[in-house]
Amino acid sequence: MPARRVIGGILLAAGASRRFGSPKLLQPLADGTPMALASALPLMAAVDWILAVIRPEDMLLARLFVDHGVPVLPCPEASQGMGRSIACGIKASPDADGWVVALADMPFIRENTIQGVVQLLRNGALLAAPFCDGRRGHPVGFSKPLGPALAILDGDEGARTIIAQNRNRLRYYPCTDAAIHCDIDTPIDLVSWESALTAGAATEEA
Repeated sequence: MPARRVIGGILLAAGASRRFGSPKLLQPLADGTPMALASALPLMAAVDWILAVIRPEDMLLARLFVDHGVPVLPCPEASQGMGRSIACGIKASPDADGWVVALADMPFIRENTIQGVVQLLRNGALLAAPFCDGRRGHPVGFSKPLGPALAILDGDEGARTIIAQNRNRLRYYPCTDAAIHCDIDTPIDLVSWESALTAGAATEEA
């Protein structure tokens, strides 16, 4: 029997929060949980290990993660774009069989959605992502053969080029989790998404 594939989680938490106007990843959600922690906990539960990539100077965020058992990886080149943050996480984990790359400003994604992406990687997918309402969302899973390309990423495009180049090998995890499209850039985004998701949950319960 083949060995179980080890899948890590890389949480990108090195943004500057310019559009939010304050450190958004420390912003409490409606239940009081800081945004970054709400993004980290379901990822941590779904993967074999997790690394939160942060800016070296972001000591408050580092403390939040460490206090809740989330290992941090300071990335000196984080200011040069999301690609550098992804590369930093990949290079720090060369023994992984795959990675789920998640964004720390997407705090409402369900744990079972992430688990679905992880399972696709464990079943041999080169690329995996959740799919809801006719479009792909986050987080995105990458298998080990894509590691070398991920490790040299640069700029603010993230892994879009890698995904585009391998679109025919992308496996989808169908779901009803609208939060896979919900990244928080401004305070208005946060209020809008919390209201929308609360309304959606009430509708599902009814």
